[in-house]
Formats: sequence, structure tokens, C-alpha cells
Amino acid sequence: MKTITNKLLIRIFLTVILLAAFLFLLFNENGFLKFLKMKNELQLLNEDIRKAEEKIESLGAEIDSLKTSKAKIEKVAREKFDMMKKNEKAFKIEEN
Repeated sequence: MKTITNKLLIRIFLTVILLAAFLFLLFNENGFLKFLKMKNELQLLNEDIRKAEEKIESLGAEIDSLKTSKAKIEKVAREKFDMMKKNEKAFKIEEN
């Protein structure tokens, strides 16, 4: 009877220790949940980096076209800065 009680107490003790170790690995400040959160954040940051690199490439292409094309310069000047040639009249149409 005494050995059965001792074996049961040892099993309970080991179960509690293993459960405590598992919970510690899962919930501590550097645990598995923190790892999953950081992994997700890393994916979001990598996506932001990819979008920024695409934007840089697009802006670089636009800079190159502005350096080489007078038509592109004229288009930007007219659209963004409302510029016009001498003796040219511009009409703005406002929609209600």
C-alpha cells in the first residue's frame, strides 16, 4: 500500500513539474506565444520593406523619365503646378 501511494505521489509530482515547465515555456516573456507574435511582426515589417522598395523603384523610374523626356516635364508642370505656355488660356471645369 505504501509503495502504491509513493508511486502515485511521484507521478503527481512529475505531472505538476512537467505542467509547470510547459506553462513556463508557453507564457514567459521569451516564450512560444512571444515567438509567434514576433514572427508575425517580422512578416509585416518585411511586407512594408517590400512595398517601400517598390515605391523607390517606381520613383527612380519617374526621375529617369523626367530627366530624359521634355513631354513628361511639361505634363507634370501642367498637372501638378498648373503651369501653362505663353499666350495660352486655361479653363477649369468644376463639377457640382
